[in-house]
Amino acid sequence: MKYLTTILTLFFVFPFAFGDLRVGFYGSSCPRAEEIVRQIVQRRFNRDRSITAALLRMHFHDCFVRGCDASILIDSTRGNQSEKAAGANGTVRGFELIDEIKKGLETACPSTVSCADIITLATRDSVAMAGGPRYDVATGRRDGLVSRISDVLLPGPRSTVSAAQQAFAENGMSLDEMVTLLGAHTIGLAHCSFFRDRLNDPNMDPGLRAKLGRICRPKKGDPTTFLDQNTTMVFDNEFYNQIILKRGVLFIDQQLALDPLSSKLVSVFAGNSAAFERSFINAIVKMGNIRVLMGTDGDIRKNCRVFNK
Repeated sequence: MKYLTTILTLFFVFPFAFGDLRVGFYGSSCPRAEEIVRQIVQRRFNRDRSITAALLRMHFHDCFVRGCDASILIDSTRGNQSEKAAGANGTVRGFELIDEIKKGLETACPSTVSCADIITLATRDSVAMAGGPRYDVATGRRDGLVSRISDVLLPGPRSTVSAAQQAFAENGMSLDEMVTLLGAHTIGLAHCSFFRDRLNDPNMDPGLRAKLGRICRPKKGDPTTFLDQNTTMVFDNEFYNQIILKRGVLFIDQQLALDPLSSKLVSVFAGNSAAFERSFINAIVKMGNIRVLMGTDGDIRKNCRVFNK
């Protein structure tokens, strides 16, 4: 079946460069790098299992703007509004975890491990901790030298399948890979402001609609709910079963099950968790290599929030 075909051509698609990326890149320069990342992520995960969703979102928002170069981590200054200041990034979180990891790595191996690789490795580790697949990722990315609010153009929760597909295509990702990566919403959270306009949508299960109406009733604040209402903190394929039952919280999530462009693959993944995991590994690894900086390009930041002087 075409939906289950392993993507063999990803190494030759334009936006992706693998020349200086390799698994175990820090084997000599910082042998404990991946262990340090994993240990710090594990400590955070033990306190807050939602960190997996936060890291996945950070990874996506970073890679889809200027490539996977950690530009999302840069703080704004008086002279520059960085990507962090964009509305689409307003609820991105986990920055303090990246800071903690960077501090540990700088102690062990100063100016060696990039912030871009930290995001990639931390995301990989957190997915496994949440019950998802374990996979290898190549490292050797370098950090970007630019971070501008004006560069942030991301598909949003109210996107149609066609509009989201275009955004993914612009980053070298296919429709099938888009459907796969949105499956990461199996462990995600969303604020009411992202879906309040769906509370009268006939394409939402009435029971869920009533539940969300109660959650979002408070006039103060912006409460959250789980995107997967069943196995909320487990990385699995249940998201696809939920949207087939019209229990998608976000508009784009529900549209995956309704739009003919994506509905067939949704059905495949709903009934075959192994197929979803295989596809997820291919898609997340491919996404992590969008327009990466390597060799002498970019930099290795000492502080992930600021450019080196």
